[in-house]
Amino acid sequence: MPSIFERVSKKMVKNFGGKDLRPVRSLLDATHFRQFSILRKNPQSQFWEQPDIPAEYSLMDILASGSSVPEVEVTRPLFFSDTVIQKWKAGVSVSAGVDGSASGEFTQSRGSTLEFQKVTVPSRNLERLQNSKLLDPEPSFLKHCRERGDNLYVVTEVIELTNSTTLHDKSSVNTLGKLSGSWNILIKGEVQGQIVKDGAMTLTIPQGTVMAYKKKQLVIKGNGVAFLLISTDAKQKTFQDELLKLQGCSRTHFKSGQPVLSSLSIGRIEEPFWQEPGIGHRSSLITVPSLEPKQASSRGAFDFKHLQEEVFRKTEALAQLSKDVQLSKDVFYNILPMLGDRGALQDLMDVLDLDSWDHLKGPGSIILNKLRQGSRPPWVKPQDSILYLLQAMMVLSDTQLELLALSMEKRILLWQRELVRIILEPNFKYPWSIPFTLPPELLAPLQGEGLAITYGLLEECGLKMELNSPRSTWDLEAKMPLSALYGTLSLLQQLAEA
Repeated sequence: MPSIFERVSKKMVKNFGGKDLRPVRSLLDATHFRQFSILRKNPQSQFWEQPDIPAEYSLMDILASGSSVPEVEVTRPLFFSDTVIQKWKAGVSVSAGVDGSASGEFTQSRGSTLEFQKVTVPSRNLERLQNSKLLDPEPSFLKHCRERGDNLYVVTEVIELTNSTTLHDKSSVNTLGKLSGSWNILIKGEVQGQIVKDGAMTLTIPQGTVMAYKKKQLVIKGNGVAFLLISTDAKQKTFQDELLKLQGCSRTHFKSGQPVLSSLSIGRIEEPFWQEPGIGHRSSLITVPSLEPKQASSRGAFDFKHLQEEVFRKTEALAQLSKDVQLSKDVFYNILPMLGDRGALQDLMDVLDLDSWDHLKGPGSIILNKLRQGSRPPWVKPQDSILYLLQAMMVLSDTQLELLALSMEKRILLWQRELVRIILEPNFKYPWSIPFTLPPELLAPLQGEGLAITYGLLEECGLKMELNSPRSTWDLEAKMPLSALYGTLSLLQQLAEA
């Protein structure tokens, strides 16, 4: 489940913000989302949005001296109060996915009262920064972002606390009977007789903490002494000079049957291996800043078949790695402990993204060393698939990453992937709520703790699941995390098959 901080920040955004206001997910990250902070992205998928990665630089750090800091506007203090008290009484039996039977009562209460203000840079003040010169020579940070093909964004509005506040989360469970398995996060293992368990958690958030933010894209034209523009056009690329360099290549015909490339963007090339649609794909021999096939204008233009094709291309590339059973096994079992450390996942992602093969510590370094080993054709780049997997994982919540680790250990990834497919395929194009029922034949192999783990993964995507019922309702907000979960389960299963 989300942390106390993330749950409150998301509720604030839902009640006070428009579609452009984004919640900060972690209290530790809140200091990185200040006014004019630079965020970066290098998306690998059309179907889920990569979380913003703080770059630890601000806009003023990359501008030439003499650039003045734009004035901000601050609203009067606003208040947000949220109190929730929930109670459940239930009898649990074998049909609910556990061994034994028990009756239980679960109580949970949450409370928070926040005083906050909105700090924003008006558009008229942002316009003064347009055509500002960058530092010369170019900061190394920008050089690395250019090499990765990152898109950069600038925080232009924040929601910050005006007073220190404490969040409360209390829960208790009272269970009578015999129970083996996991039907609630407060009960693990075997229960015999009666158990009473209480839990309480508090989190103090200091004054000035950023709870949510808005951003605009940074667009850099020219090279070296480039000019700067803050843009709201999501179709723009940050490094416009790289696009200009490629325009001369837009009509180039590549030899050996390579296709003509017409649409310009930054990234790696992935072109069809065979010309018939829907058959296999592989990465081409070209690894310079690339020209990708023309994309649909928005995520809404895609259907589930497009998601399947994208995931298929990545699993096919990963299948080359799976031919070496020991290598695939080493990657699988070293990703497993990293699921409890989002920072380690991000570090590995950064290294693969830049293709620098820098030194890492722990499981990430083992994965890098294993990827270096072995002889593969130059167009086979399993590291691209690993990068795709890592980005999909970063969309998921911390609870989902923990549940994925349990799923890997229990080897239930295949059944979970099929359940996610059964949910996504018929509902992918629908923006409204639609009831659905999961097929019993797919639930049967997951009886016991496996079912509780799987339902937990689905609940964290935004679906309302009950252990004693295969019924739920489609929610459009679940589409993106479910797509990321589908990609994650598919690639992990490819590694597991070895």
